[in-house]
Amino acid sequence: MNLASAFQDYFGKRGTRYDKPLTPDKLELVAAALSVILLCVATVAVIKGRSQWVILPWQLWVHLGTLAIALAITPFILLRKRGNSAHRLFGWIWAICMFTTALISFDLRLINKGGLSLIHILSVLTLVGVPVLVLSARRHDIRRHRGQARSFVVGALLVAGFFTFPFNRLLGSWLFTG
Repeated sequence: MNLASAFQDYFGKRGTRYDKPLTPDKLELVAAALSVILLCVATVAVIKGRSQWVILPWQLWVHLGTLAIALAITPFILLRKRGNSAHRLFGWIWAICMFTTALISFDLRLINKGGLSLIHILSVLTLVGVPVLVLSARRHDIRRHRGQARSFVVGALLVAGFFTFPFNRLLGSWLFTG
């Protein structure tokens, strides 16, 4: 097996047939709702922490901003018609936001005595996974693209997002004590 065929086997063949309907399923409905809830809770936390805004590094604002954009458009991507120009536009914006969020996270070391923490493993996975997500969409490998997109929404946005509130992290301290 040569490198080109191994690459094609891993990333799928262009136009892979997908037998399931492209309408949102229960997981996508729940993920869309949780994205809205997480965005609302994070917004409340940021507002409650306004007295500390001036001491925060610009990287944190970029990180929060790109995450807020990704959370805000996630329901549109998951619940609206797929494969059209709006889905592609929102998908590109979402992918750029997620990639930027992951990239800039390496410059955020407000905990763990200035070192990297376990959450940075997710950043590495995101930096690798977002290009694969885009490639699967460009190759029309719907099965792989949908699976990856759902994994990103659940893992990188929702699970990671909800874990920003406990463990003496900034948003949690603002939300619960701010």
